[in-house]
Amino acid sequence: MAEPCPGLALRFQRRFLAARPLRSLPWPELEQSLRSAPDSALLADILHKTILHPLCVKYPPSAKYRRCFLTELIKKLESTAAEPLDELYEALADVLKEKEESTHCYKNYLLPSGDCVSLCESTALISGGTTGLLTWEAALHLAQWALQNPSLFRGRTILELGSGIGFTGIAICKSCQPRTFIFSDCHPRVLQQLGENLQLNGLTPEPDVTWSTQTESQGQEGEGQSCQTPKVMVAELDWGSVTEKQLLALRADVVIAADVVYDPEIILALIGMLQKLSTSRGDRKAPEVFIASTIRNPDTYQLFQAELDKAGIRWQVIPAHSSCNFLYDVQPDVTILQLFV
Repeated sequence: MAEPCPGLALRFQRRFLAARPLRSLPWPELEQSLRSAPDSALLADILHKTILHPLCVKYPPSAKYRRCFLTELIKKLESTAAEPLDELYEALADVLKEKEESTHCYKNYLLPSGDCVSLCESTALISGGTTGLLTWEAALHLAQWALQNPSLFRGRTILELGSGIGFTGIAICKSCQPRTFIFSDCHPRVLQQLGENLQLNGLTPEPDVTWSTQTESQGQEGEGQSCQTPKVMVAELDWGSVTEKQLLALRADVVIAADVVYDPEIILALIGMLQKLSTSRGDRKAPEVFIASTIRNPDTYQLFQAELDKAGIRWQVIPAHSSCNFLYDVQPDVTILQLFV
């Protein structure tokens, strides 16, 4: 009997648990492996690392996704001379018995540390009047870059703008040891889902506090102090109405954001908020600002850069790191800018 290929099964596992598009899974390599050694052992290994994995059992991707995945695995099996694999058909039968499709599903992102970020996401692109209920590509890219640069976040206070349902921030909290991480968004439904995902990952946000008490509590902590379990806060932050005093109270050392540059009106609000961030720092060092963007519309992205220039905010492109693609194949249209406010 041929030995199962552990590397191939793990590649399936990483992409399947995160519910990456099925076409991005290594099907050609599987076909080649089965042609050279038509044995159901490899398929059994893949099945146990995906559908039957404890994470999938507890926090499953959508029923449709699992159904399509199993159907494709069965096609690969039946195209070879390998012996039938009963548990593959049983797994498909179990998925087919499930009730009608839910509006939410889970995605599990395996981190290089061996830890995992599990998220409850919307199955719809737009849900509850917002696009913030699912994880976007730039958030994956920003998290991947952050985990390659942990010293930037270790022992520091991080403010994330437009946190959405929390992937980037949770990954940083689990891997980069920030002292304090402030998640922020302005949509009530997104903030609710964000809070649930924090709890899902063992992070308990500080109870609601006023801006003034945040200033006091933040100031009492040692600068540069590394923390295995960071202090986590969730702020309802409207870029248009937030005041300089409120931003100063957050005492952010680093500001990050992903996929927030997609609409001209939002760009202007973001630039205005960054200007407030610059003027509100008092005698503190200006925060380091990093914004990751998927360039869907070059005109919109160029507008962002032009408005930065107009506001006197210098910027530079952070070189892409392609050596560590632990989440997915990095998309070439995702760029990270460092801003100097």
